Amino acid sequence: MSVDFSKYGEFVDTVTSAPSKGTGEMIAVLKDLKVRGAQPERLLTGAVGICAEGGEFMEVVKKMVFQGKPYDHDNVWHMKRELGDIMFYVQTACIALGTTVDEIVEMNVEKLEARYPGGKFSVENSENRVEGDL
Repeated sequence: MSVDFSKYGEFVDTVTSAPSKGTGEMIAVLKDLKVRGAQPERLLTGAVGICAEGGEFMEVVKKMVFQGKPYDHDNVWHMKRELGDIMFYVQTACIALGTTVDEIVEMNVEKLEARYPGGKFSVENSENRVEGDL
C-alpha cells in the first residue's frame, strides 16, 4: 500500500482542533479554563513535564533492556533523578488541581482495590473493566 503523505497531511489538518492549530484559539481556551477556576499554566507545565521526564526515565530503561547499558549504581542513580523530576511535575499538577500527592495515591489505591478484589492482579480484571473504571 502506498501512502500519499500530502493527502494524509490534509486529512490530519482537517481533524485537528482549532486550538491545536491557532494561537488565538488556544489562548481563548486557556482564558476560558482560567475563568472556570483552572490553572492552565500549571496543568500544562505538569503534563508536559511528566511526559518529558517520563521519556528520560524510559530512555535509561530502553538502553538497559535493548542496548546493553548496565544496571549499575550510575544508571540506578540516573533513574532515581528522573523519578525525582517526574515527582516535581506531579506536584505541580497537584497544585493546579488543588490536591495533594497523598490524595492522588489514596484515590489510586481505591481504584485498584475495586479493580482487583482481594488485592491480586488478574488479566481478566485488567482487560474487562466495569463501566466508569478509567
